Amino acid sequence: MTEHDDFRKRWEAWKERLAKVEAKAKPRKRAPAFSDGTDAAPLYTHLDTAALDPVRDLGLPGEPPFTRGVQPNMYRGRLWTMRQYAGFGTARETNERFRYLLEQGQTGLSVAFDLPTQTGYDSDDPHAEGEVGRVGVAIDTLEDIELLFDRIPLDKVTTSMTINSTAAVLLAMYVAAAKRRGIDPATLGGTIQNDVLKEYVARGTYIHPPRPSMRLITDIFAWCGRHVPKWNVISISGYHMREAGCNAVQEVAFTLADGLAYVQAAIDAGLQVDAFGERLSFFFAAHNNLLEEVAKFRAARRLWARLLAERFGVTNPRALALRFHTQTGGCTLTAQQPLNNAVRVAFQALAAVLGGTQSLHTNSFDEALSLPTQEAVTLALRTQQIVAYETGVADTVDPLAGSYLVETLTDRIERGAREYLRKIDEMGGMVAAIEAGYVQREIQNTSYAFQLEVESGLRTVVGVNDFVSDAPKPRTLRIDPQIEREQVERVRAVRAKRDPRAWAAALERLETAARDPKGELMPQVLAAVEALASIGEISGVLRKVFGEYREVVTV
Repeated sequence: MTEHDDFRKRWEAWKERLAKVEAKAKPRKRAPAFSDGTDAAPLYTHLDTAALDPVRDLGLPGEPPFTRGVQPNMYRGRLWTMRQYAGFGTARETNERFRYLLEQGQTGLSVAFDLPTQTGYDSDDPHAEGEVGRVGVAIDTLEDIELLFDRIPLDKVTTSMTINSTAAVLLAMYVAAAKRRGIDPATLGGTIQNDVLKEYVARGTYIHPPRPSMRLITDIFAWCGRHVPKWNVISISGYHMREAGCNAVQEVAFTLADGLAYVQAAIDAGLQVDAFGERLSFFFAAHNNLLEEVAKFRAARRLWARLLAERFGVTNPRALALRFHTQTGGCTLTAQQPLNNAVRVAFQALAAVLGGTQSLHTNSFDEALSLPTQEAVTLALRTQQIVAYETGVADTVDPLAGSYLVETLTDRIERGAREYLRKIDEMGGMVAAIEAGYVQREIQNTSYAFQLEVESGLRTVVGVNDFVSDAPKPRTLRIDPQIEREQVERVRAVRAKRDPRAWAAALERLETAARDPKGELMPQVLAAVEALASIGEISGVLRKVFGEYREVVTV
């Protein structure tokens, strides 16, 4: 009799005893343990991980398949970038918040833009009325970007910009601002989100139809490879799909499906994935089920490395390595008992770190009520610093590796994501699946099922449907309506002083390039930005050529 046979006998006997205990006990009312509706087993053992091959499935940190992390020493060498997402009002107010956060120990910048900026409208456009500076900073021209980063060393601080449909314009503004200071664009580090596909699925700040949008994205890939080689050209984002209601398996599957679509589009445009693959990055959410989230991050890394090798023959380890930013879950925050959110965020931050994130934003406890106050954003940053310096989790690489539960979950999430990818492949890829409404329906169904669990009381949300009590609302941040008037005056003043001939010529060259299927767009966008064309004017030219997307509602 082998040792395993002896254990199996004891295991079967233990399960019989457990069944008797559970039959006598009153079962606790609870939702399934995991976000995809499956439940946890009462106990996990080495039998659950018997098929795990330490070489094939885990490897070593810094080596394919990167299950255990993308650097050999992870946080023993350098901590993750603490990158608090910020932006409101005008460039001047946001610049003050940026400099405050850097003084408090933040190590990277992350810019939130207002809706007009995200959708390519100037602050004085009728479409922008009432939205200027509300959910992020208002940016109209190069002069706004220069003010936004005033007294911030662009060649020493990395900047992440959550911008998609107008990513080319904002990147061009950032590069132009650096050039005006005498900074070589080749030294700039940072990320643009530039992930339009998820906008059609989960967020809605699209402008053009998917296919011309993909052209813009691959044009940015090629241009950055030549001129801004340290820049991460895309942040392929599962975060917003998770915010829309998908589960952990769907987040991995749909995010990597978007990634595969971008890789294929770039290859079709003549780019080499072993080269541009090094500059791809990802963006995930961190939710409350700590162990599922850790497993999700590990599964995503492993699956991405395997997919690139299997489908595209990628051999460059740096191109195979999935690097990602994490943001704690905005949709998990509650307006009721908002101080509870600080506890939620701490656990979510811990999951991100245990899962090996490269950078992290921690939400502020008051964000279910308003944009965060300075007090709340400071506590959010301190949460990261406590995880980094006081918990000990940064001292060992991949500290939960070998956990029977974590390894089982990692494998199960990878298998579930592969099944979704198989279905998407059968539809013709992610663009076709989005156009058919498949991804949207899957997320909507998952979100609906979750909400039913909350409303029935099966799933507890502390302070919302259980443990309810009145709690005083904290002080919230309010945006002065005068800000919109000031920004409108600012963009009009820029238009009045610029060279009209240079401006018109730059926009004409951009339109010519856009109409040519092989035309290079980024050089013309940069030239237009340097001629002080506004984001609305540049987007208007591209709207005229590429058209505007109108969502098709499917049932």
